[in-house]
Amino acid sequence: MGVFLVYYAYNQFSEQQIKEIILNFTKAKYKYIFLASIFTLISLWARAFRWKYVLSHMGYSSNTSTNFMAISIGYLLNLTVPRSGEVSRALVLQKYNNIPFDKSFGSIIAERIIDLICLLSCVSLALVLQYDILKEFLSNYISLDKTPTVIGILLFAILSIWVVFFWAKHSIITFIKNKISGLLEGISSVVKMEKKISFILLTLLIWTCYIATFYCATYALASTSHLSFGAIMAAFIAGSFAISFTNGGIGAFPLIITEILSFYNVNAVNAASFGWIIWTTQTAIIVILGAISFLLLPLAFSKK
Repeated sequence: MGVFLVYYAYNQFSEQQIKEIILNFTKAKYKYIFLASIFTLISLWARAFRWKYVLSHMGYSSNTSTNFMAISIGYLLNLTVPRSGEVSRALVLQKYNNIPFDKSFGSIIAERIIDLICLLSCVSLALVLQYDILKEFLSNYISLDKTPTVIGILLFAILSIWVVFFWAKHSIITFIKNKISGLLEGISSVVKMEKKISFILLTLLIWTCYIATFYCATYALASTSHLSFGAIMAAFIAGSFAISFTNGGIGAFPLIITEILSFYNVNAVNAASFGWIIWTTQTAIIVILGAISFLLLPLAFSKK
């Protein structure tokens, strides 16, 4: 699907427009891309450091460098199979630090819940700043008439699963219940941990770096350097959803950035150029860090 989206995006432009996109790549001010990349690295470090607090609360120890490499590998694998990175992160800690999979995976789910809250907070801010434009943009992708039906089906499915797990006594169900209890312990660790303030401050740092990455990148091209903070937040939200629901945003990220920036009078060629520049840079960072982590982790634990 990602390759198809890339092919689809490519065919939206004429040969001359493709040349203009390539020209934008060559003329981009990469000092701003470099600055954006630094914010990306800071966010990764903050996420690795924050993870220690959750694990420590459950009685497990994992240093920041191991967490950093586990996260890098996770992001790399997310480019292949969606959400496989979360599983791989937990497996890395199980392999190298003897942390039970269900506990560390539960802590990762807790992180994702916190990230979802932060994302929804950014959505709320963007709606306040750019309500009319975002409403028009979302109406092109979401059918509000079907929302009650979808919610009803989801609630019925959740209720059915809960009833089965509550009453069933089969050994397989019991095994799954035990695993879920470990998962819930990992999730609840965020609420019960002692260093909540440090966790919150690191969370704010992570999301500030995400926005700063996007903000700095807009100055790489003259055509996007004039965008207001509200416009940047709207594009940031659109790009975040593209990355969340696809394999690292492959194909989808540049497309959705092109769509949202069209509402701010940025022509399709320049908007696509911006989308491809920021996506290519961020993906390159993930691939490089993930590949290095794959090599360094066994070396770091070679004695073990």
